[in-house]
Amino acid sequence: MPDLLLSFYGDDLTGSTDAMEALESRGVPTALFLDIPSPDQLARLGPVSAIGIAGTSRSQSPAWMDVHLTPALRWLHGQGAALCHYKVCSTFDSAPDIGSIGRAIDIGATIFDQATVPLVVGAPQLKRYTAFGTLFAAYRGETFRIDRHPVMSRHPVTPMHEADLRRHLALQTERGCALLDLADLQAEDRDARLAAALADAPGVLLIDVADPGSQRAAGDILWTGRRGRRFVVGSSGVEYALSPAWTEAGIAPGRAAFPDPGAVDRLAVVSGSCSPTTERQIRHALDGGFVGVGLDPRRMVSVPDEVLAEAVAAGSRALAEGRSVILHTALGPASDLGSDIDALPDGRHRLGRGLGRILRALVERHGLRRAVVAGGDTSSHALRELDVFALRTRLPLPQTPGSPLCTAFSDHAAFDGLEVALKGGQVGHDDYFEAIRLGRPHLVD
Repeated sequence: MPDLLLSFYGDDLTGSTDAMEALESRGVPTALFLDIPSPDQLARLGPVSAIGIAGTSRSQSPAWMDVHLTPALRWLHGQGAALCHYKVCSTFDSAPDIGSIGRAIDIGATIFDQATVPLVVGAPQLKRYTAFGTLFAAYRGETFRIDRHPVMSRHPVTPMHEADLRRHLALQTERGCALLDLADLQAEDRDARLAAALADAPGVLLIDVADPGSQRAAGDILWTGRRGRRFVVGSSGVEYALSPAWTEAGIAPGRAAFPDPGAVDRLAVVSGSCSPTTERQIRHALDGGFVGVGLDPRRMVSVPDEVLAEAVAAGSRALAEGRSVILHTALGPASDLGSDIDALPDGRHRLGRGLGRILRALVERHGLRRAVVAGGDTSSHALRELDVFALRTRLPLPQTPGSPLCTAFSDHAAFDGLEVALKGGQVGHDDYFEAIRLGRPHLVD
């Protein structure tokens, strides 16, 4: 296997673990760092074939990206991987002022001196599909155009009001966007159509992915064309598309085995997600014996030390009784107080850090071996409070991809070796928290 097949920057933490899981599950050893690692940190994780940085750009401004994303991508460029991937959420939710994918494309294209950046968003493994430039996503067994999706059309920060990704992206960058659609990918003269799409250096090339065939075609295009287009943008559909090409070339096995992590007697969960998916998961866990602790997110931002003490006390009582605990700032969209939080300076980031401080205290006090953070933006800010500098995949969850159990690396003994699952708001079956406690991929249909 080549020294480094892929490097990547994830725009949030759960998205980054999603990419890591997709790689590790297909036999590509992957190290995920929370920042640019030191030489000692790099050495500690040993030889790998993919390396990533878990960022927070999904919840940041373009000005923040200019300052913080630029050095991260420059560092990744310097690692000399065959491809470098800016990883975005498969729902593509973003806006000109928050999480701008267009600005990330502009920065990466400049660093890699690249006229056209490939864009792959569809990931059938996650039930995300692009057809003729339009994004679709499943929800509870039904597939919706993303601007009609029951959750993503109402996202509290970056609601999706446009399903045509070219139109959506046009609000975030001045670069043009060409399309290689499903018909092009199936055509006998596919290579000629690709050349025609690239002839005028459009700036971005969106490649449809709606099924295994189009995904395989996208992977072939990314891999065979990498010398002129090393920087790519997209969801973990990029990793899923590349895997067959690597397997066919004999440079990656296409599968991997993971030892059973076993069960733990109790775990702690902190959740900043207001998704209806997470709501169902919390209610299912409470019905199964978890203890729930509701937290007022406004107080967490305005009087953080007071709420921290209260939350840790309540969580400790449950853990001392041998029970698992979920500390949550919302139970579904009806309890979303995002507008109140947004009115407070740096409110959402402070909320995520506050949940991280609570989890830190509970892990230290009770010697917990396993924990969960729910919410994509929440995870990005919460895990940094635990002094974790890197993650490896401990157990992929093939029936709910994008939410693996990970092993944490830290210079702090309480957190080094901690098993932590980081779950995006829309990810997972109703029994997710109990499945993580038991160390099983999935319990019920």
